[in-house]
Parts: sequence; C-alpha cells; structure tokens
Amino acid sequence: MTNSKTLRLAVIGDGKMGQAIASLASQYGFEVVALLGEQQVLPQGITKPLLDGAEVAVEFTTPQFAAANVRGCLAAGCPVVCGTTGWDNSRAEVEEEIRTRKGALLWAPNFSIGVHLFSRIVANAARLVAEANAGFDAHLIETHHNQKVDAPSGTARALADVAEKAAGKPVPITSVRVGNVPGTHKVIFDGAFEQIALEHVARDRRVFATGALTAARWIVGRQGVFTFDHMLGTTGTSE
Repeated sequence: MTNSKTLRLAVIGDGKMGQAIASLASQYGFEVVALLGEQQVLPQGITKPLLDGAEVAVEFTTPQFAAANVRGCLAAGCPVVCGTTGWDNSRAEVEEEIRTRKGALLWAPNFSIGVHLFSRIVANAARLVAEANAGFDAHLIETHHNQKVDAPSGTARALADVAEKAAGKPVPITSVRVGNVPGTHKVIFDGAFEQIALEHVARDRRVFATGALTAARWIVGRQGVFTFDHMLGTTGTSE
C-alpha cells in the first residue's frame, strides 16, 4: 500500500504501538525520521528540531503526556495523528487550540476499520433490541493486555455511548486486563432465556498501526480537528 510520494514521519511513543507503526511505515510510503520515547521527549517536550523535519507525526503514548505532545506538534507546525486514550479532560481544550491556530489533529480511540464497522452494527442492534421491548439487558465487556493504563478503554466507552444513544439507557462496562490481548470488545444483550452476543477481536496490534499510518497520510495538507470517521468518509467536514 505504497504511495509515490514518500512522507517524513515522526513516531511519538516507542512502546509496542510505536514500534509496530515504525516497522510498517515504509510499506505505507513513509520515512521514519524520529522515533521518540520518554528519554528524548521529557527533557524539553516535543520541539521542531526533535521532529527532525517530519511532515506528520503519529502519537501513541500515555494520558499524562498526550496533551503536551499534541501541543508540541502544533507549535512545530506538524499535523498529528493521536491514538492515546484517557486524556478526555484536556482534549477539548487542545482541540480548540488546534482550530484557533489552524493546525491539524486526527484523534481516535481505535484505528481499526473493523471496529468502526462494529460500532455501526452495535448501534443497529441496540436500536432493534430496544424497539422489541423484550426485556433484554445490555452489557459491554472489554479485554486488553495487562499494561494498558486506562480502563474502560476508549473504544469501550465509545461503543457504550453509541449503544446508549440507540437504546436510550446506559450500558455498563466490565474491563479485563490480562496477558497480551491486543483488544477484544464484546456486547451482549441478555434476556431471561437467551442471549445475543456481538464481538470484535483484534488479533494483532498491527491492525491499529496500519489504520494510524493511513490516517497520517490522509491528514497531511488538511486543517482542523478530525476523527477516524472523517477519514473513512462517514461524516462531514472537520469539527
């Protein structure tokens, strides 16, 4: 899935996701000019010299650093794709800065196309179950590796929100942290004598890496705040 123009890419975060993105970057038409971990970033934050001429950055770190990292990219004039979750309290403020200063940010809790489709399936299912009024209770169970910081996951919160809007009532979430699971999200509708179960299973974190790289190429040359839905063409203009 290469492109004729090679783009210079900075990867912020050298954990498992960052390494996966860097390893696949050349296949998607990128040259990785910076792979930045805490040792490089923490002393002075994200700066233009640190980005080393990157035309776009991808940020997968932890909630306490995400806002500062995105702001650093904005100050450096570098569009950024962010997959860090758990920084909702500061994200609205950062997004307003992006709009005001005519930067570019694409944030998503999940970069899997399958999860995007799954979200629409869950919404339709929740609506049908609610319309049937047959006494089904909804519940969401999400499972991730034991190093994932936020619980529930950003994807689980987004799926629960979609289901709640469709069904008109809250959907509880149970979070499981175990082993090396890349990500599993299961929505159940439980009745007195039967159960409906919908499940999305990520088998390899490379599915998120490829989505993030596709988003990184898409955002170059744009201004505004975007979601994965914008890139996939399922919503309108930037927010």
